[in-house]
Amino acid sequence: MENIVGGKSALVWAVHLSVGLLVVLWLFPTVGLFVSSFRTADQISSSGWWSSLGEVQQNLVLRAADPDEFRVERDGRYVVEGTLFEEGVAAKITVWGTSSRRIDEFKPGDVADLKKGETITVDAVGNYLWSGPEERMKGRGQRVFVTAQTPPDFTLANYDNMLFEEDNLEGMSNAFFSTLTVTIPATIIPIAIAAFAAYALAWMEFPGRSLLIAAVVGLLVVPLQLALIPLLKLHLGIGIGKGYLGVWLAHTGFGLPLAIYLLRNYMASLPRDIIENARVDGATDFQIFTRIILPLSYPALASFAIFQFLWTWNDLLVAKVFLIDATGETTVMTNHIVELLGTRGGNWEILATAAFVSIAVPLLVFFLMQRYLVRGLLAGSVK
Repeated sequence: MENIVGGKSALVWAVHLSVGLLVVLWLFPTVGLFVSSFRTADQISSSGWWSSLGEVQQNLVLRAADPDEFRVERDGRYVVEGTLFEEGVAAKITVWGTSSRRIDEFKPGDVADLKKGETITVDAVGNYLWSGPEERMKGRGQRVFVTAQTPPDFTLANYDNMLFEEDNLEGMSNAFFSTLTVTIPATIIPIAIAAFAAYALAWMEFPGRSLLIAAVVGLLVVPLQLALIPLLKLHLGIGIGKGYLGVWLAHTGFGLPLAIYLLRNYMASLPRDIIENARVDGATDFQIFTRIILPLSYPALASFAIFQFLWTWNDLLVAKVFLIDATGETTVMTNHIVELLGTRGGNWEILATAAFVSIAVPLLVFFLMQRYLVRGLLAGSVK
């Protein structure tokens, strides 16, 4: 009975395991980026995001309070006491030192001799006692190097900095609206052209149709990098130059082969009786296309729209080649993040936040329309 037609395959568990593994691999970097966007710079530089829920060992450089303001006289010596950590930070010091060459010289509770009568001691929770003669207790606070186990620290300051600080807000908002200006037309235009072409290749008889279908399939494997420079020269030669029109046409040309291929396969799988009955009733090809084919092809149209939107939103290469960005007014979000990487190479918390903000819209589009993705891709695979 296990081998009867229609029974479940013995390898169904392998299929489920493979799909689960692919989902985990796809989500792994996204979850990591999301978690990192809420972490502080110190914790990002000290440990990976997967350890963000546990204690993190950090090497910190801290200072005692300014002796000119906080010193007090006690038993003939001047004393400054307080805590090295900010209020509410429950860190535990394992070792500490007063020199960058020997950051693990002392244990909590040890007394460090700073020479010329100065001493300082630090306990496990960061409380310190710094004392010395008057002539030595001046200037800046004593620097202390500590190795501490710090608890998880999550903050919304990264998003506040990225989304509401004036300089970052202006740059991110310009990049956001510029990316929308590129992405929306670059998604609609190829769909409109490809729908007409797919209908013609699927249901209209004309000489050379098979050759055109073969050419479309062949164009699917042509790397777009081969066409960038020739296409840019063509744009400059006919007066289009660099700008939104040029990048729209470039994305349209690069997206048309896949769009035509997907839509043609879907339209060819539609029942022939519907098309023939419409022709018997006197409907023209344009009427059949607009009133019958397009409403039935919605899953395939939505499927390609997801592909094209995600591709153009995340694109950097085509925008770099075909879009002028001398003033920053037309920069796209991927390019804006690259610029942040150059100007804020050490601020990983800002970069993680900017990257997650940039993928928020594609994630929203994907999850809202994912049911159409599978239906559109599988359309035409069987009859």
